[in-house]
Amino acid sequence: MAFLRRTLIAATTAALLGASFSAMAQDIKPRLIRFGYGLNEQSNQGRAAKVFAETVEKNSGGKMKVRAIGAAALGPDNQMQQALIGGAQEMMVGSTATLVGITKEMALWDTPFLISNAKEADILLDGPIGDKIRNKLQEKGLVGLVYWENGFRNLTNSKRAINTMEDLQGVKLRVMQNNVFLSSFQTLGANAIPMAFSELFSALETKTVDGQENPFNTILSSKFYEVQKYMTVTNHVYSPWIVTVSKKWWDQLSKDEQKVLMDAAKVSRDFERKDTRDEAAKAMGDLKAKGMLINELSPAESARMRDKLTKVYALIAADVGMDLWNETQVELTKIRSTK
Repeated sequence: MAFLRRTLIAATTAALLGASFSAMAQDIKPRLIRFGYGLNEQSNQGRAAKVFAETVEKNSGGKMKVRAIGAAALGPDNQMQQALIGGAQEMMVGSTATLVGITKEMALWDTPFLISNAKEADILLDGPIGDKIRNKLQEKGLVGLVYWENGFRNLTNSKRAINTMEDLQGVKLRVMQNNVFLSSFQTLGANAIPMAFSELFSALETKTVDGQENPFNTILSSKFYEVQKYMTVTNHVYSPWIVTVSKKWWDQLSKDEQKVLMDAAKVSRDFERKDTRDEAAKAMGDLKAKGMLINELSPAESARMRDKLTKVYALIAADVGMDLWNETQVELTKIRSTK
């Protein structure tokens, strides 16, 4: 009888211990986060995604793990945005331009010749204007964490050097799926064709389009020099990326988990901007070495383009709201007045 009692006690203890260890295993199972992006792993986007993932894992003590998935493997930006809104994907980084159809205020960042340099960009994006636009995303099922830098956009094409506005006539130019970009380049005389970035290289290779516009880093990392002969330094738009989270998923996180993600996003932002700017500084030389013929748009021609785009500016102001437009102009004046 005593033996039977001891056996039962031992069996019960083992079962309880087993259940305890099973519960502990469940407790320490890390929260997995899919973080999608469009460029390849070797790009500035890919390097910053890796920094973000490493920082999240370190700061959470291994309780949160980010799986960074690049090369548009989870779909183009607009597809990932919808996956986040629906709660089918946790995080991504992508262009603010592809968010305009979701949050109209994002169109502010597409304004041609709005931002002149990195200092203006950082103050505007990280200050009250950037916060106001970023926070609008929550109404649409997304949470914006931080802005990364894509950079100043420049033109490439396979037909001719673009020295004047007239040189754009007849050029089939891929633009983002965004009405501001479409209207701007149509106004400047190009045959603007909206297209997902994931389709772009093939379209350039098959001459479905003649050219495109992106920052130096993207032109280099995407190997557009293999299918484009001419590059014109226009710096026509400062283009940000934004790190976004599914609001459905975000609302399920604890405050501590949200803080881990926000802190890691800021670390990745600071890394990414420096990395992007360092790379851009040498990318033009690399592209020249790859055989691209590079010219720079003159200040006089940039001014001509600005004058031509007056109606586009009025449309952007109406779309984003006159209050936001005027606040932005006041803020830029203030930034430019300080040394």
